[in-house]
Amino acid sequence: MSKLNIDQQTIKELFTNKRADFLIPDYQRPYAWDISECQTLWDDIFLFAFPDDDFSKFDPEGDEYFLGPIVTFKNSDNKLEIIDGQQRLTTLMLLLRAFYSFFGNMKDDNSKKTAEDISKCIWKTDEFGTPDTNKLKIDSEVTSDDDKHEFLSILKTGEVKDSQKSAYARNYRFFTEQINGFLVQYPTYFAYLPNRIMNNCILLPIEAESQETALRIFSTLNDRGKPLSDTDIFKAQFYKFYKENDKKDEFIKRWKQLEEISDKIFSSVSGSSMDELFTRYMYYERAKMNNKNTTTEALRKFYEKDGYSLLKKNETLNNLEILANFWINVAEQDDSVFSDKVLKKLSILNYAPNGMWAYLTSVYFMQNKDDNGYLNNDAFNKFLDKIIAFIWTYAIMRPGVNALRTPVYPEMINVVNNKRVTFDDYKFDEDSVRLALESYQFTNGRPITKSMLAWWMYTNDKQELLLLDTKLEIEHIYSRKRQENENGLADKWSLESLGNKALLEKAINIRASDYRFIDKLKYYKGFVTDKGKVREGTKNKELFDLSSNSNDFEETDIIARKNLIISTFIDYLRQNDLLLK
Repeated sequence: MSKLNIDQQTIKELFTNKRADFLIPDYQRPYAWDISECQTLWDDIFLFAFPDDDFSKFDPEGDEYFLGPIVTFKNSDNKLEIIDGQQRLTTLMLLLRAFYSFFGNMKDDNSKKTAEDISKCIWKTDEFGTPDTNKLKIDSEVTSDDDKHEFLSILKTGEVKDSQKSAYARNYRFFTEQINGFLVQYPTYFAYLPNRIMNNCILLPIEAESQETALRIFSTLNDRGKPLSDTDIFKAQFYKFYKENDKKDEFIKRWKQLEEISDKIFSSVSGSSMDELFTRYMYYERAKMNNKNTTTEALRKFYEKDGYSLLKKNETLNNLEILANFWINVAEQDDSVFSDKVLKKLSILNYAPNGMWAYLTSVYFMQNKDDNGYLNNDAFNKFLDKIIAFIWTYAIMRPGVNALRTPVYPEMINVVNNKRVTFDDYKFDEDSVRLALESYQFTNGRPITKSMLAWWMYTNDKQELLLLDTKLEIEHIYSRKRQENENGLADKWSLESLGNKALLEKAINIRASDYRFIDKLKYYKGFVTDKGKVREGTKNKELFDLSSNSNDFEETDIIARKNLIISTFIDYLRQNDLLLK
């Protein structure tokens, strides 16, 4: 029998261990986590460490958050080769390094102690326990990963250059932004979050005696012994119920159709696409229970209540089918179901800075649908206007999906009680919103930038509805290359101003990106090549009109357009009764 060393450990216990000298071997796949996975990790950890946005509700002695197993074996160089858990371990290292970069000027005892603990997680220590910043606790030899040097550089320096576009750089920037937002919101308790991550987030290191054993464990965890998804469990419960009622074959057919729909329209970071459908439905049932708790329980935990009682009702499967059909109508932009105004609002929400809108909309649909599964388009349009205005503003005033739970959950309850969505307790001060919009740095990496531009594009009454799969990128109307060549902008931030950005089809953006404005016009408008090939212009009506009515776009135009966007958005808030009187 193979010998295994298995000992549940905190992140700090594992990372600070003298024996912890991790190596990502050459045969591993490159680092692949994206922003959505980092967002999920951040949200989950924050909710764990700050329950209900309240640092005092955390029990440092009893609360634990399990992050999963790490499978390794010690190679001939006494390094722990990572067989399973590479993505998770790499991401945790980036997260800790991002935290560490914020502690440089903090002199309070908690901050200094936390910074010291983080440093011992990242760097090896000498015999006196002093970290050596030239010796990392992790190394990568992944042959197919051309960016691994960026990972190691980030860990060593805590710096990311604008030119760096790797997954490591992208995710590190993401964590830096999240941490900065957290620091602004909780300056007094800043050190608590990384401290709780290190001391209360649990890993299960499994150290095998050989590479062969480690690979066999990996295969078991990820193949034959792969944990069932939540909806695999739910399917089994449904199956038993319908079998007992002699409707086994009917259930199998209906479940297969649900899976096909879900696979078509939902993506899920973990689990299955069906998990997303069950999540959206969960919020409806949760609201009916009058549950305002901002700490949302895990999907399986919610449905397993009272012996999976929800899954032993005919109406549950019926409702899941109705909800799935609604979302496929949204995905297909079905104009026989939705008005043009509604479809445009749903298109805007496709660029929402977080996914909370989909849960609130699911609750609204389930409560307000008629007997045929349709909504009143006028009422639905007003609802969508309200949530766009609120979510967009909240994302700027209080960034982070966690903060949004507090105002949204009570509104879900209002919806199931046939009350209007008002956000009365969370209205905004006009001057504060205006100041925030004027000073906010709408960089391309922030989701709210694309969100605002999508909203602005559809404020044009003549803007046609674009297909949801249209690949749109952020266009600098006054290009970066032009600024490099001409230095025509007195304020360097004008380049990244909302007034200088618009959504543009990817293919056109590639062709037009580095040109002077006068040269961009033909790409905005469309043209015929020398060989007679038609190059379609943009479907962004504002840019198309600009190509017909302007010969240049200068700093004064950027400022004027920015002011117009802000003023129009403030009016939008006023129209939706979201400003304090």
